[in-house]
Parts: sequence; structure tokens; C-alpha cells
Amino acid sequence: MRLMGLDVGSKTVGISVSDPLGWTAQAVEIIPIDEENEIFGIDRVAELVKKEQVAGFVIGLPKNMNNTEGPRVEASQHYGKLLQQRFPDIPIDFQDERLTTVEAHRMLVEEADISRAKQKKVIDEVAATFILQSYLDRHGRLVNKLK
Repeated sequence: MRLMGLDVGSKTVGISVSDPLGWTAQAVEIIPIDEENEIFGIDRVAELVKKEQVAGFVIGLPKNMNNTEGPRVEASQHYGKLLQQRFPDIPIDFQDERLTTVEAHRMLVEEADISRAKQKKVIDEVAATFILQSYLDRHGRLVNKLK
């Protein structure tokens, strides 16, 4: 069993999964979505849930730096509701994701020396990995589902 991390954007959802012990998070893929047309990629998430034997979802919550919630928080919470409807037996938790995209950019530029064009292709799954790894490191309540 694994946890799945999700970085929900307006055009893509970055996906990561934990190892079975809940120690590390690995990037999986980016799922294209279209919020305006209510296309959320839930069928692809379902395929990954089955393949990876997902025991819980960890969704990034993009709060503002002053801890207020804006429209992207609402979008992430809405995505959580969609997952809850489709997977009623799989629990969901949220992880503060402030600065994860900034940290992902920094890592891709400074440490991996990835070009800007390639960054756009991988940034969301890297951010999803940071979100899930932060959750695992703080031993969020769903980590116990892995044991």
C-alpha cells in the first residue's frame, strides 16, 4: 500500500507516490486537466490507484504566505471532493504546499541544471513529490495506513 500525493493546478495534476513503508516519495506523472470544461483526469487517477495500491491521498493546499486561503485552495478542496466521491473508502488529507513549486524550481535549476522548457514538463510532478515527502516527514495521519 502507498500514499498518493497530488499537486492540483488549473491545467495539470502532478502525481507522486510513496514507497510501501512511507519513507520516500517518487514522482509518477502529470495528468492534464481542464477545469473550465470539468475534465479532471479522475479515470487516470483510478488507474494509478489500482496499479500503485493507494491507501490514501495527500493533496497540496496552496495557502497564501499569510496563511489565508484563496481560489486555488478551493480548487484543491474541490478536487479532494471529487476523489472522495470516486474513492469513498480511500481517506484524504491535505498538506500545506506553500513554496513547494518555488523549491521545485530551485532544485531543477540549481541542482539538476534542467532547462526552462523541460522544467515546465516536470515541475508539477516534482512539486507533488515535495508535497508528499513533507507529509511523510511530518508523519501525517495517513502514514499509519501503510503499516
